[in-house]
Amino acid sequence: MGDVKIPRPDASTDQLRIGRLTKAHGLKGALKVEMYTDDPDKRFAAGAVFTLQVPTTSPWHGKTLTLVELRWYNGQPVAFFEGVTDREGAESLVKAILWIDRDPAEEPEDDAWYDFQLVGLRAMRDGEQIGVVTRIDHFPAQDLLTIRVGDRDVLVPFVAAIVPTVDVAAGTIVLTPPAGLLEELPEDAVETAVDAEGAGLTTRADEPERDEP
Repeated sequence: MGDVKIPRPDASTDQLRIGRLTKAHGLKGALKVEMYTDDPDKRFAAGAVFTLQVPTTSPWHGKTLTLVELRWYNGQPVAFFEGVTDREGAESLVKAILWIDRDPAEEPEDDAWYDFQLVGLRAMRDGEQIGVVTRIDHFPAQDLLTIRVGDRDVLVPFVAAIVPTVDVAAGTIVLTPPAGLLEELPEDAVETAVDAEGAGLTTRADEPERDEP
């Protein structure tokens, strides 16, 4: 998608980012799914309706997808959707990010947080506050935290090796950054992070997610 920014479907509502369509599968409109959920049976039940995060130029912009069936092939989830009946239709949805509305009574999954819980947390290093979280961006490669350090913004990969502790109750995150990460704004941290942005459920990974070849 080049440098096209993909707007979140509806930034005014609390939504969960639960998956991304990665690749057409077969000739009947099926798509492989990269899941951002620990409960696929619940999130991908037949009849589930997803809001789509796609470029504004996509024919799917502003539309929703209804799941017909989720199947597993060699451990890989493959989804079938209403109105997507051939490979051409499936390919037009590749890289679309799937969102659902959040149930206010629902608790986040383990080791996962909503964006609104992270914004405003104090960033701590060696017991000292060095900044404040101001933004979370969701990209295919990884999630990034924007931390205001002094008079500038620093982009920090939201991975366990760099952000080992998130304590929403205490209002803090703990950083163990590599040398140079906080001293200057790293340009290479966002080289490939141009496919999506928005807010929702953020899951800290042990390693950045990788796109399929």
